[in-house]
Amino acid sequence: MSVLAYVGLGSNLGPREHHIESALEELDRGEGIHLLRKSPLYETAPVGGPPQGKYLNGVAEIEAEIPAADLLSCLLAIEERLGRVRRERWGPRVIDLDLLLYGSEEFEEPQLILPHPRLREREFVLRPLADLDRDLPIPPDGKKVGDLLDAIQEVTR
Repeated sequence: MSVLAYVGLGSNLGPREHHIESALEELDRGEGIHLLRKSPLYETAPVGGPPQGKYLNGVAEIEAEIPAADLLSCLLAIEERLGRVRRERWGPRVIDLDLLLYGSEEFEEPQLILPHPRLREREFVLRPLADLDRDLPIPPDGKKVGDLLDAIQEVTR
């Protein structure tokens, strides 16, 4: 059985686009993981944390034949192989991979919350996700990605 999942991608250190492309290549080589599509990349200001450079952000749509917890473990392993070091919360990073959605599953444990707990409030996630599917419903209420993005953009105007 396979599940449609979405992974947020970000980098603000070094050759940012190269780091994201490397992460996508590794993700696609993962056992039970197939990269279907990727969004355009957007340059965005950092949110929270210490002063730091701008990010490149995007989203990957994947088909997963592995459980969500295993997919998260794969994402963390890719981050480590690509040189991510966790020094401070929301600090600069070579690569950041977040499991945003795993089908329509809702899940909450200390290591994994689905959908991603800040998905609805982050334009840098919603914009590339909307590029892939504006009509994608987000659990638990089924609000569509495009509507959530429009609401955020209306507030920031």
